[in-house]
Amino acid sequence: MSRATGARVLVVNGPNLNLLGRREPELYGATTLDEIETLCRTTGEEHGLLVDFRQSNHEGVLIDTVQEAGRHAHGIVINAAGYTHTSVALRDALAAAGIPIVEVHLTNIHRREAYRRTSFVSEAADAVICGAGAHGYVLALTHLSHLLENKDR
Repeated sequence: MSRATGARVLVVNGPNLNLLGRREPELYGATTLDEIETLCRTTGEEHGLLVDFRQSNHEGVLIDTVQEAGRHAHGIVINAAGYTHTSVALRDALAAAGIPIVEVHLTNIHRREAYRRTSFVSEAADAVICGAGAHGYVLALTHLSHLLENKDR
């Protein structure tokens, strides 16, 4: 049995990700956030993780969600979207959470506009996955499971 079995993980999504599937599909693909949620829940089940999937367009709600996760979850996967590049407050909440964090982005932020190449979230993350599209969430949850399994080794 995996040591991650039954671990509660938060998958948190930032602003405009609710528009996936119709927002700039040439960049972000045709997969919707609902489809990504299903993918995350399936991946979570495969790794014995209990997935709590959330999205908000509001910075304060995301910060509250991360703070709550720090008290009740074992790990976080986060796609902070536009707040990746602007929110020191979200970065600080992630750093204070005290649990493993994997940052994920659908696109390769390092091949995008210069302002997207800076990630405040990365400073608090144990790993960063970008440019793998929706599959990045699978990779992120798989790696988070690995981190949780090896946490005390």
